[in-house]
Order: sequence, then C-alpha cells, then structure tokens
Amino acid sequence: MAAKNSFTFFTSQMSLIITLTSVLLSSSLSSSTTPSPNFKKIYAFGDSYTDTGNTKTSTGPTAFNYVSNPPYGVTYFHHPTNRYSDGRIVIDFVAEALSLPFLPPYRNPKANQSQAGVNFAVGGATAIRHGFFLKNNVTFNLVPQSLQTQLVWFNKIMKSKGCNDLKNTPGKCKAVLGDALIWLGEVGANDYTCSLGSSLSRKTIQALAINSVIGFLQALLNKGAKYIVVQGLPVTGCSTYSFALSSPEDRDEMGCVASMNQLTSTHNAALQAKLIDLRKQFPKAIIVYADYYNAHLTILKNARKYGFKEQYKACCGYGGGAYNFDVFNTCGSPSSSSCANPSEYINWDGAHFTEAVYKVMANSFLNGTYCSPPFQHLLRKKLQ
Repeated sequence: MAAKNSFTFFTSQMSLIITLTSVLLSSSLSSSTTPSPNFKKIYAFGDSYTDTGNTKTSTGPTAFNYVSNPPYGVTYFHHPTNRYSDGRIVIDFVAEALSLPFLPPYRNPKANQSQAGVNFAVGGATAIRHGFFLKNNVTFNLVPQSLQTQLVWFNKIMKSKGCNDLKNTPGKCKAVLGDALIWLGEVGANDYTCSLGSSLSRKTIQALAINSVIGFLQALLNKGAKYIVVQGLPVTGCSTYSFALSSPEDRDEMGCVASMNQLTSTHNAALQAKLIDLRKQFPKAIIVYADYYNAHLTILKNARKYGFKEQYKACCGYGGGAYNFDVFNTCGSPSSSSCANPSEYINWDGAHFTEAVYKVMANSFLNGTYCSPPFQHLLRKKLQ
C-alpha cells in the first residue's frame, strides 16, 4: 500500500509541475516557440520484461510459450495480453505517469501506432543478432527477433513519417522524435541464457551484447533521439528460472545463483562505462541509466516492507515446494496453477515479475532513486 500511495503521489505531483510549467511558459512565450512540457510519445524496446504484446504463443521463448493463456493478465486486464505478468509492467506505469496510453505492440496490425508511440520489445529477444547464434549452433530458447530486428521495425515507422536521419531530414526527424521518450528496457539476459552449454564464452557474449546495445543507441541518436532511458539487467541469479539451471552449490549470501549475479553485475558495469562514452559522443542528448539490478535487489532485501511474502517462489507454475517451478510445466500450461494473491509474490511465472513488483520498480526509476542522472533531470531538460 505504501508503494502504491508513493507512486500515486509522485504521478500527481509530476503532472502538477508539468501543468504549472506549461502555464508559465505560455504566458511569456508565443505559442509557436513554447516547448511541449510533456512527452507526446514513447518508443520502447527490449525483451519480455518490456513486451506489451508482440509475442505470440508460437513465437515466444520455448520455456515460456503459454503467455497467450490465462492466468496471464489476470490482475489488471483480466485476460491475457501477451505481457509476461499478471498485469501491468514497468513501461505501462511509465506511460501512465506521463499521461500517455499504454503502448501498442508493433506486431498488432489493429493497434493505433500513429499517436502515442509504439512498443517494439519482443519476449525472448537477444541483443546480439539472431544469425550469430545460428552460426554457432545455438538454438536453445532462441527466438528470431533481436534488438536489430526492433531497429528495422523502428526505421520503418520513422520512414513512414519522413524521417530518414537527422543529417538529411532534420525537420521531419525533429518533429517525430523531439517530443519522444526512448525507453530501452532490459535486453541481454537472453543472450547468456540461450548460449548456456555452448562453446561461446560469457566474455564473448558480454562484449558482443553490449556493443550491439551501443550500436543500436547510436542509430537512434543519429535519427534525432534526444531523451533516452536504458535499463540494465535485473538480479538474474535470483530468478526462479536460474535456480533450475544451476548447481545447488552455486549460491551467494542471498541464496541466489552466485555466478549469474556476478555475470550480471559485470555486464551492467561494462554497459554503464559505454554509456559514459556515448554521452560524450552525443552531448545534446540526455541518456539515463535505469539501475534495474539494485532496484530489484532492494525489493528482494526488503520484501516484507513492500508487502511481499514470497521472494523466489513463482506465483504461477507447477510442482509446489520452495520454487513452484518446472521448466516443462510453466505458467499457462494445462498442468500449471496460480496463487490466489499475486501481489504477495515477487516472481510471477519463474522468470518475470508480478504487477506489484513492476509498480515498485517503475516508481524507483521515476522518482530518481535508481536512475543516473535522475529521471526528473530528464524532465527538466525536456522543459528547457
């Protein structure tokens, strides 16, 4: 309840600040030069943690291919929306905080993609190109869509609006992206997961994944993107799914998979170092790092404070016990079942979070605690 009130308070305060700023600007500047005090659209990218409907049952990652079935979506939408949760996810709360509608998935031809932005995130997406894994005989849990695929989709939308690149079509690109927030959700965890047991080293995967993310961001910045949020990886070693893939001896002081958490920490540190360089390369852009790892870790360490009774046990799954997870009987399958109160659980289906967790995480990003620079800094720059 405390997290809910905090998020509501923040949203109302931010809306009030934006409204007051708009009034002040309008009184001192002509309507033709007054900057928009708010974002008019969001373009989101990433994997299943950000996907709002691009994944279908037949195209999702093998271990979680029942996302189109109940009880997915039970908490808020009351039906499956192909979100990997019982309800809303981080990007939904971000849209709400900015007074925008939920982002339509790119692969839904019936969705209105002309107004408030588009979501290109796909469940199971990798940062590294799909072809790289195929060339190295890696197919475990691999989906055809990568971050590069999402860039191709984005470029199609931009081209339809007359934006090719900032150099050749500056007016069109500024019109499309000047009031747009770019949200790059978590991406990269699937690169490590699908390459488990292969000859590819984790060091190689890390270097290629981060270079792919930076190349992707450079492409957006060259289009004219100015306001970007980049999420790091969460505490992957504390995922129920990770327990199923690891040795019981591979544990840290939290009881999580030590090797996975070490890998994730190293990945996030390397990503942040690259973002520092990217800011120097594009000094006029605001590039925010959203610390998914520590936001997640804070919830795990303070589970009771946030109202969570289960740290690692999946709400929706099969088998009961400490984790209620079976990779062959995942959430949504005929043999699975769901808990009565998802809001008491951190983990929803063994890999993804409940709506209650996503709400807390969104709040931790938007109020600046786990964003560098703070999200409010990005908002202030937007108003200038």
